[in-house]
Amino acid sequence: MGTQEESLALHEKLKGKLEVKSKIALRTKQDLSLAYTPGVAEPCRFIARNKDDVYKYTIKGNCVAVISDGSAVLGLGNIGPEAGLPVMEGKAALFKEFANIDAFPICLKKQDIKTTIETVRNISPVFGGINLEDFKAPECFEIEAGLQDLGIPVMHDDQHGTAVVVLAALINALKVVNKDAKSAKVVLSGAGAAGTAITKLLIKYGFRAENFCMCDTKGIIYEGRADLVMNKSKEELAKITNKLKKKGTLSEAMAGADIFIGVSAKGLVSKEMVKSMAKNPIVMAMANPDPEIMPDEAKEAGAKVVATGRSDFPNQVNNVLAFPGIFRGALDVRATRITDEMKLAAAKALASIVLTPTAEEILPCPINKDVVPVVAEAVKEAWKKHK
Repeated sequence: MGTQEESLALHEKLKGKLEVKSKIALRTKQDLSLAYTPGVAEPCRFIARNKDDVYKYTIKGNCVAVISDGSAVLGLGNIGPEAGLPVMEGKAALFKEFANIDAFPICLKKQDIKTTIETVRNISPVFGGINLEDFKAPECFEIEAGLQDLGIPVMHDDQHGTAVVVLAALINALKVVNKDAKSAKVVLSGAGAAGTAITKLLIKYGFRAENFCMCDTKGIIYEGRADLVMNKSKEELAKITNKLKKKGTLSEAMAGADIFIGVSAKGLVSKEMVKSMAKNPIVMAMANPDPEIMPDEAKEAGAKVVATGRSDFPNQVNNVLAFPGIFRGALDVRATRITDEMKLAAAKALASIVLTPTAEEILPCPINKDVVPVVAEAVKEAWKKHK
């Protein structure tokens, strides 16, 4: 039985991956009096007088909503909220296992920006943070931006969790190949949610925008490309990257590049394309479940460091290395949002866990329990400096 079949059998057997448990036993009348009526009226009165007491007397301070509309689930596309629920359950399970955060999956039936923003606003009193998941681009950008005034951290993990882990991986990969972020030429395939966030975070870290060349299904993105007027996010990327306005295909973009980052589709990169890159290139082929190029092919073509999104190869780029620690830190300091400084701090902290990076180890293992406390502490310190 393969992994897919085994997973299906597990989900059927358990009827999902989550359950709700009470923190207190309800065995006596006194238990009921304290947990429910009449005793529960007292914390209600306190919260009514001071809303901030909701953090003192309820689950809010340690509770995150994992919210999706099922419009961009994994590499499966727009499969809808019901089909997206197993992923949201899994995300909630990871929050609990790695960061001891109580998370709850919420899948929205209507795929509409205004409705989503309004719905999240209406349920936000229960939660200390909002993890947006599997919303398609460009809608995801507007949804996330429209929720930044909630007073609690809101993060679209497909964007920022991915970007944090990619940056951490590159910090260490550059050490292995003895290259510098400021001079490295970067080609990124996939200008959706993840690609956009990766580009912006890498530039904030110190990679130079003029050394970036982004590609979508139509080739290299450049300022003035006629079809970009219909996509504001891509038009913005065209203005800040590819200053020479290079045109052409992904293959042409990769010639002479130091780094390839793929968040697009399987099989887009050939061995010949890797061979055309600069000496000792870094190849991060993260399309799931099948990468843009298989690691063995990339290595045969001369790639010095190769990373994928898969657990069956070295250097797995997995969001679980980022989001539990980011939210743990944000919740602990009651951050009202997640800033760029917090993301950068998370990436640097994550990279620091690997003391001596090698071509086969640029990131810690996703199940390494040391990751969350290290990332959380860095996030807390970054927020304190921000305040």
